Amino acid sequence: MAGKPVRPVNAIDQTRRMLSLVTYLKERPGARIEDVARAFGISEEELVSDLDVLPMCGTSFRGGDLLDIDTDGERIWWHNPAALGAEAAEPLRLAADEATALLVAARAVATLPGLRESDRQALLRATAKVETAAGEAAGASSRLSVTFESEGGVFADVDRAISERRRLWIRYYSPARDEVTEREIDPIRLVSVGHTYVEAWCRRSEARRTFRLDRVAEIKILDEPSAPPEIELRDLSEGLVQPAAEDPEVVVEVGPGGRWVAEYYPHDSAEELPDGGLRITLRTPDPASLRRLALRLGRDGRIVAPAELADSARRAARDALAAYAGLADRVPGEPFGRQEQER
Repeated sequence: MAGKPVRPVNAIDQTRRMLSLVTYLKERPGARIEDVARAFGISEEELVSDLDVLPMCGTSFRGGDLLDIDTDGERIWWHNPAALGAEAAEPLRLAADEATALLVAARAVATLPGLRESDRQALLRATAKVETAAGEAAGASSRLSVTFESEGGVFADVDRAISERRRLWIRYYSPARDEVTEREIDPIRLVSVGHTYVEAWCRRSEARRTFRLDRVAEIKILDEPSAPPEIELRDLSEGLVQPAAEDPEVVVEVGPGGRWVAEYYPHDSAEELPDGGLRITLRTPDPASLRRLALRLGRDGRIVAPAELADSARRAARDALAAYAGLADRVPGEPFGRQEQER
């Protein structure tokens, strides 16, 4: 199908967004739809879809306990915000497995590097209260532990830097260039679109950049204040990568095994080919980055235009094949250095 692909719905991201949306709307009665959508980086259609779900949520399904939220097409109105007030809440009752899961998660989060100390102490106090209330059910949780991968620590540092308005130093891996660079960035916001990213003002390029957290090799919070210029937040409802009309045009032809490219890359058109493949026209500010796509496709696709990019992709493929041929010729168990010296 031609046109831009629809961004896949991630249930975790949507749930996180809707929880934040409840708090946001409670503090802003009569908020404008366009303002709320812009604040959450989604389209107005996605926001209205969330609003259709919220009235089915609440503390119970008894009358008055569900959220009474509606819209007149321009503004959003919450008619019973007291439904989530402390006076409406019933005592929380946790089953043994729920208490165990909660305690394990709380202890794990408390160990995250970069977590603000005030937040850590508040979490530990809450954990102690849950342990007391859970009684014997809390015993199993002490025998379990969770270790976060490195992205968790990066997330905590970025979140802290945003909260404290401080600059970050990072070592970042760029797969398009296959290199690690050092940068100082002024973080603006965290966004989640499939992966988690930080949108920031990059002091090296003096421009807005988006960095994927799992590609951050090292991170430090600096003493310098974060001072990004006043820039309008981008609407991410159509995905993180949004090519501009002035970006160079690239044409890629893929076979049936490469049709997935049209699902993952924003494109201008995707024409059906007789063999079941597609002729995809797309735009990118960095055409050279598509060489990696060509190598990944192998027999399932090729770059057609521009000609210099197609030639560059072919040379990269030949170099890769030559490197593999060199490995195949190596005597098993023989050190690389000695064989190279003998040639």
